[in-house]
Amino acid sequence: MNPEKIVFGFFIVMALSLSFGFVLGDIDNPAHHNVYELAAALLISLVATVFKFGDRSHVGALLLATSLVADLQLFAAAIVWAVAEHIDKIGTTPEVMSSIVSLASGAMLANMISVLLLVLETIILRR
Repeated sequence: MNPEKIVFGFFIVMALSLSFGFVLGDIDNPAHHNVYELAAALLISLVATVFKFGDRSHVGALLLATSLVADLQLFAAAIVWAVAEHIDKIGTTPEVMSSIVSLASGAMLANMISVLLLVLETIILRR
């Protein structure tokens, strides 16, 4: 077993599971979505992105692209939440929460593609 690959895979799967955990629940119900879970999803996604910078293969480029998409969407969701809470002072209304969860859902889709690419690469390398 390669410890580097284990850590790499861990962060990719953890980024997916955290974004899935945040998205799970009613899309417009703020009680179903925790700001700290969004922050953890963003942090782990950023760490996963850093791990993807070293790979110079074609699959590595696709993995990096999916990770950058996830980072941007999670960052946008965090900005929407921060603006609603601290600048506009409107709070997490159903409309605002729907926007936040929609952005996080896009990040989850990008993370799903990343995990799928990782699994496919692993299957191809095992042959």
